Amino acid sequence: MKRLFRACICIGFLSTGFIACSADKPQPDTPTEPGNPVAKADSISSWITTGDRSFLLREQAKIALTATNNQVAPIVVDTTKTYQTIDGFGYTLTGGSAQLINSLNGSDKEALLKELFGNNTNSIGVNYLRISMGASDLDGTVFSYNDLPAGQTDEPLAKFSLAPDKTHLIPVLKQILSINPSIKIMATPWSPPIWMKDNNNSIGGSLKSAYYSTYANYFVKYIQQMKAEGITIDAITPQNEPLHPGNNPSMLMPAVQQADFIKNHLGPAFQQAGIQTKIVVYDHNADRPDYPLAILNDAAAKQFVNGSAFHLYGGDVSALGQVQQAHPDKAIYFTEQWTGANGSFDGDLKWHTKNIIIGTMRNWSRVALEWNLANDPTYGPHTPGGCTECKGALTIGNGITRNVSYYIIAQASKFVPAGSVRIESSNVGSLYSVAFKTPEGKKALIVLNEGSASASFNIQFANKWAYTSLPAGAVGTYVW
Repeated sequence: MKRLFRACICIGFLSTGFIACSADKPQPDTPTEPGNPVAKADSISSWITTGDRSFLLREQAKIALTATNNQVAPIVVDTTKTYQTIDGFGYTLTGGSAQLINSLNGSDKEALLKELFGNNTNSIGVNYLRISMGASDLDGTVFSYNDLPAGQTDEPLAKFSLAPDKTHLIPVLKQILSINPSIKIMATPWSPPIWMKDNNNSIGGSLKSAYYSTYANYFVKYIQQMKAEGITIDAITPQNEPLHPGNNPSMLMPAVQQADFIKNHLGPAFQQAGIQTKIVVYDHNADRPDYPLAILNDAAAKQFVNGSAFHLYGGDVSALGQVQQAHPDKAIYFTEQWTGANGSFDGDLKWHTKNIIIGTMRNWSRVALEWNLANDPTYGPHTPGGCTECKGALTIGNGITRNVSYYIIAQASKFVPAGSVRIESSNVGSLYSVAFKTPEGKKALIVLNEGSASASFNIQFANKWAYTSLPAGAVGTYVW
């Protein structure tokens, strides 16, 4: 559709990809295609990102929604078929990400956080964050909230302190909350304090059974003290990647141990303390749906569990749907997927949009999160042995660069606020889609053209059709 890409005079924020074009304004009543006249009453707004970066979340000319069907294959959107409610799209705000954002001068930091978390025209509306309890591998150092000299223990947790997070993470979170007070936050530990582990090491090992109750109280203290800082933790997972004990930090926690921990210690501790924070199990790859199923099949554990969380470094995204089908009363979350230093913009845009945005949503996830929000030009900070190739949504250093995962998330977060409900949409040929109805009653359709050629299609809704096209490898979001 030539009209979609005609030359225009552009103004705005080139660094962010938000560019207002004269061609983006509603056009006079001229035909878009032969036999498909523009209807004055109805139109669809659209924004696209292309693999060659010629369009980065750029708004296009309005698309007419008319009663004329030109017989081009349609993506059918149906609001009468509804699925899960959406909590949000976002990233993990690692300690390293917070450090880099906090290093910006005051005005630059405020402008960046408003761009990420605000709800105005030049914002992308990120509405869900994951953070680490203690260090992740993308912190500059390894730490917990109860580190002790070798040989010492502290079962009463008298020395528990959030101090390591008070320099960067907590101040940044407070500023984010001042911009978006309703943002939801999930917290996940990479490792407990090493004195609780059977190998006394930040890498690997397992939680000593003698400290299950102590560790449950560690979660309680964390949630309570974050609340005292004005930060509500909406959900936790007991362990990041419990079947990957080789990271720094990390811990092995098989399903049988996680079930024991939840049903006999963590769940009762939350109940006794009156904590409403959700407990979400697993938080690892889609190749092991047996792990969350083992916990959900344990009735004593299941009563404390809100749902299951997944990554996609292994397995197929359809595993999320399998777990939901087995336990439809429990939520599904997608909490992590990285983009790497050696990845390509076009390849990552296609794969992540197909799997992380469209695939997880079509398999009942309430959340879709990319991995780290920010890194420096050397892919730091990270712990010794931590990820050396994790490319954040932002690269901060000598300015701010917006990388591919910024646009992967923005194509959804800007248009699909929390409280939206997924609705039915079809796939056609090389076009994959997912659709939502927002709390305001708008419809938002995300479409990926995975093919090697531009694809023309209709958006069909309520006996009306909108004819458009999408370049090869591009993602478009359509709102009406």
